[in-house]
Amino acid sequence: MSQSHVSHAVDHDASHGSFKGYMIGTVLSLVLTLASFGVVMAHLVAPGVALALIVVLCIAQLVVQLFYFLHIGAAREQRSNTAIFVCTAFLIAVIVGLSLWVMHNANVNMMPTQISIDRAMAHD
Repeated sequence: MSQSHVSHAVDHDASHGSFKGYMIGTVLSLVLTLASFGVVMAHLVAPGVALALIVVLCIAQLVVQLFYFLHIGAAREQRSNTAIFVCTAFLIAVIVGLSLWVMHNANVNMMPTQISIDRAMAHD
């Protein structure tokens, strides 16, 4: 095998996860999922605290899945994955944000609140 094939194989393995990494990610994801389920089913905390705890567990699970399964990180081999993820997240945020802005402006400008329904129908 030539030197370029060997270095490519090493880079390919470094940018992807190992069996141990996938198992750690799977176990952490299951623990976080069961913890969220337990918060809801056990009713041990107040509803407001439960919601905050579920959001924290959700963010923790997002980070675990991004790191262990999508290989998003700061390592040199993972920079392309990270750049693509950041670009995609930015585009989704722009599309959703602008869609909400358009719907809000349409609602504000097309639904007058100062006149009653009877008066609005009388203008037709």
